Amino acid sequence: MSDVMIEARSLKKNYGLVQALKGVSFEVRKGQIVGLLGPNGAGKTTAMKILTCFIAPTDGTASVNGCDVFADPMGVRKAIGYLPESTPLYTEMLVLEYLDWIAQMRNISKPRERIKKVVEQTGLTEEIGKPIRALSKGLRQRVGLAQALVHEPPILILDEPMSGLDPNQASEIRDLIREIGKERTVILSTHNLAEVQVTCDRVLIIAKGTIVADDTAAALKARGGKARFYATVPRALADNRAMNALEAIVGVERVQQGTANDGDVEFEIVPTGTNDLRQDIFNAAVKGNFPLIGLRREGANLENVFRDLTIGNTGPAETPRGRANGGAPKSGDSSNETKPAAEDGAVQKENP
Repeated sequence: MSDVMIEARSLKKNYGLVQALKGVSFEVRKGQIVGLLGPNGAGKTTAMKILTCFIAPTDGTASVNGCDVFADPMGVRKAIGYLPESTPLYTEMLVLEYLDWIAQMRNISKPRERIKKVVEQTGLTEEIGKPIRALSKGLRQRVGLAQALVHEPPILILDEPMSGLDPNQASEIRDLIREIGKERTVILSTHNLAEVQVTCDRVLIIAKGTIVADDTAAALKARGGKARFYATVPRALADNRAMNALEAIVGVERVQQGTANDGDVEFEIVPTGTNDLRQDIFNAAVKGNFPLIGLRREGANLENVFRDLTIGNTGPAETPRGRANGGAPKSGDSSNETKPAAEDGAVQKENP
C-alpha cells in the first residue's frame, strides 16, 4: 500500500487572465510535516484551497488519501482537518456547544468521547464551558485545531496557524502541531521561517505559481544562499549618493534600502559571488563622502536562501475579490470558481 497521502500533478489555476498556479506538482507522504512557504501572492492559498476542495483547478489532478478531488470530493473532505488563516468560529457559542455542533455535522458516533479527547489534546479542558468570544486569540486557534481534529482525520491542512499570535501563544501552537504531527500528515502554510525550521520535516517553496524548492530545512540551509552585507548610514545623510556608490561596487548584485533599529538607514548589499565586500564598501563610503556608522556581514541562512529563490517572484493576488483581479473567466475555463467568502468567514463550496 502506498504511503503517499497527498499527490498533486501539474496543478494549474487561472483567475480570469491571472494564472495563480502554473503546473505545480508534489507529493506528501504519511507522517510528514511539510511547510509550504512563499511570498504573498505566490500561490500557497490557492494550492491549499484546491487540496481541500474549496475550488477546482483549471487543469491538472490532485488526490488526498487516495481520493481524487474531482471524482470524490466528499472522500477528500472526510480525510482532512482544515484550519484556514481566519478561523471561522461562531463566537456566541460555548466551546463545548461549538465542538458538539461540528461533531454532529461530521456524523461522529460517540461525539462526547471524541470531544473529550480533542479538548485534552488541545489544552482546552478549562475553557470548555466558556463562550468563544471570551477566549484569547491563542485559545481560539486551539478551538480551531480541535474542530479540525474532532473527526480523527489522517491529514491536517493548516493555513498560517500562528498568524497574529504573540510569541508565547505561537510557541504553544507550534508545540501542539509537532505533537499532532506524530500521528498525522500535516501541511503547514506560513511566512515564518523560524516556524518551519523547528516544526517541519520538509519545505516546499512556491514563487509566482511554481515550486522553486523541495527539500528539508537543513538541506536548504546547507545550500548556503548568498551572504549579505549591511551598511548603516545616518538618516540625515542617507541620500542618493550612498545608494549610487554602493551599487557601483564591482561584485554587487543589488542594493536595498531599509531602516535600522535606531531609525538610521541600513543598506542591504547582495553580492554576485562569495567575495568579502566589506573593504570595498568602506572604500566606497570614503570616496562618496558619506559616513558609515555600522558595517556587518551576515552569513548564509534559510532566510537568505528563501530570498534568493523568491526575490522578484511575487505574483498576483492568490484569490480575487469577485472578478476584480482578472475580469471574466476565459472561454474554456471550467474551474467553476468559488465565490468570494462573506465577511463573516462563511465560504461557498463547490463540488468539483
